[in-house]
Amino acid sequence: MSGELRVLVVEDESSTREEMAALLSDMPEVAEVHSAGNGAEAVRLLGTTTIDAAFLDILMPGLDGMDVARVLSVLSEPPSIVFVTASEAHAVEAFGIGAVDYLLKPIRPERLADSVGRIAQLRRPENGGSPAEDLHVVQIDTGRRTVFVKRDEVQFVEAQGDYVRLHTAAGGHLIRLPLSYLEEVWASAGFVRAHRGFLVAIPWVRDLRVTSSSGLVAGTPAGDVPVSRRHGRHLRQQLLEAAKRDQLGRAARPRDGEHDPQQAS
Repeated sequence: MSGELRVLVVEDESSTREEMAALLSDMPEVAEVHSAGNGAEAVRLLGTTTIDAAFLDILMPGLDGMDVARVLSVLSEPPSIVFVTASEAHAVEAFGIGAVDYLLKPIRPERLADSVGRIAQLRRPENGGSPAEDLHVVQIDTGRRTVFVKRDEVQFVEAQGDYVRLHTAAGGHLIRLPLSYLEEVWASAGFVRAHRGFLVAIPWVRDLRVTSSSGLVAGTPAGDVPVSRRHGRHLRQQLLEAAKRDQLGRAARPRDGEHDPQQAS
């Protein structure tokens, strides 16, 4: 191990724990690998060891992965969190907590390597360029073709298991990225958390309104985005600030020289 990441694996199945530790030890970004067989052991280890990334099994007896993640989130320098589980059932909650990735068992080495590479980039952006700059355009490989989606065309983002769906005027595009990762790197472009499973691009928001089926939603040309109580106040404040700068709904307006059918005589 010659890298700089200090990694913790928390997994109650010994075979899976040993396999992940071995795979991580061979990765060039990783300097140290620590292991814990349950949540309580992991919390005790945190009292004596500083870590940069934690790979947490969700379903464990006693303190589960979600519990450990909440402990990690209150540290002065919280590590990056990756959840590991056999089910996608907890994906939305996991990304709501702030996970950078969500791995499904059995662990594929290439997916584990992707997570480690993403963590290394997030923790050392000066060495690889700004992650936000890298995602001005998102490249999506569908097997038969490659689609290039501009960040400014994305109106909202929806978490869907191990993926997110980028909603644009032309339709939806599925890509394997954590919602929390996009929240971090696209914040400067006006993307704000509206719900634990949704980001919305402030420049595309037309209004906030209450519906009978979904409650409070943020309206965009690509569709309505649910707004939770937890994130509603912050979203309203961001919309107010955008309105003061005359930026609210700007992305939905016709560009100079374009025809606006609503103003047609």
